[in-house]
Amino acid sequence: MHFKTNSAYSRFNNKTCSMTDNEKRIEQALEQKDWSEIKIKDSWQIFKIMAEFVEGFETLARIGPCVSIFGSARTLPDNASYKLAEDIAYKLSLHGFGIITGGGPGIMEAGNKGARLANGKSVGLNIDLPFEQQANPYIDMDKLINFDYFFVRKLMFTKYAQGYVVLPGGFGTMDELFEALTLIQTGKIARFPIVLVDKSYWGGLLDWINKTMQKSTNNIGDKDLELIQVVDTADEAVAAITEFYNKYSIKPNF
Repeated sequence: MHFKTNSAYSRFNNKTCSMTDNEKRIEQALEQKDWSEIKIKDSWQIFKIMAEFVEGFETLARIGPCVSIFGSARTLPDNASYKLAEDIAYKLSLHGFGIITGGGPGIMEAGNKGARLANGKSVGLNIDLPFEQQANPYIDMDKLINFDYFFVRKLMFTKYAQGYVVLPGGFGTMDELFEALTLIQTGKIARFPIVLVDKSYWGGLLDWINKTMQKSTNNIGDKDLELIQVVDTADEAVAAITEFYNKYSIKPNF
């Protein structure tokens, strides 16, 4: 007995099997859905987002003043930036600041490691990613929070940080840096020190911002670049944070 193959089904099945994960996500996003299906999915998503906010607020509100440290997840332990991040975190911890990182490897791991070595508070805001991201072993277990939503995680970095220390990194690092600059520039959050570490890495970007974004096109104000300090050493980075708060007679409240 012979059966005819449904050619339309075969084409559909072959297409589905050959699609990449990204193409499948696009196709699913474009699928027609009825109103009840949309409403149910979005309602459950709201509760999940709320749960992440609640966990973040309850955990971080008890920690006290912190500094968020950013940089590449791909930086290896033998890299100079890794050792610099570790040293900065260690010294900031000795000054009473907790250390917040994205919880993963690379510069994030170095920041948590420095805090751990100084017996400071070591916070990890981890996120589920298809690559790179796994919680590092130097985070205090009661201060490890796992997120599904980037925007919730980003809020925690700014809401509970008294300063940003930004080492060489990629798109994610740039995202966090410019998010903080935008919020300060627009007055949505109070000004806090933003310290870029490694003048040779950041020099080209800052030169472009100064010449093109500010002077040539006037897309930012004359004083916007004053929101950023650029340093090369751990002591300079720590001084930029501590001197800012000494100026305003603000002390960590541990």
